[in-house]
Amino acid sequence: MTACGGSGGEPVTTLDVELIEQQFIPDEFTVPAGTEITIHLNNTGIRLHEFQILVLGAKVDESVDTDGNSTMYWVGHARPGESETLTFTAPSEPGKYFVKCSVPGHTEAGMVATLYVK
Repeated sequence: MTACGGSGGEPVTTLDVELIEQQFIPDEFTVPAGTEITIHLNNTGIRLHEFQILVLGAKVDESVDTDGNSTMYWVGHARPGESETLTFTAPSEPGKYFVKCSVPGHTEAGMVATLYVK
């Protein structure tokens, strides 16, 4: 099962994501659990951006949980005006995962997305 985008609906194994000041386009993705995912990050903005997937249950504003463990599941970066193609293995546990850009001020300005794992 391969498709691009992943905006809601059926799970896909390839994601195309535009990173621009304070937003991900699209901002919802659906992927199959435990599958290798290829992600194309295209930073059309003027600042460094990242696509940071949090662990299941983590809140967007948390960088560590109550036990002091990192809430980061996976992260990819793209410099201004550049594109990166990366791979990661989707979490094996289905659920709703938050994505954020943790460059200072970006999450607070609304640069967040949702990754649905099915």
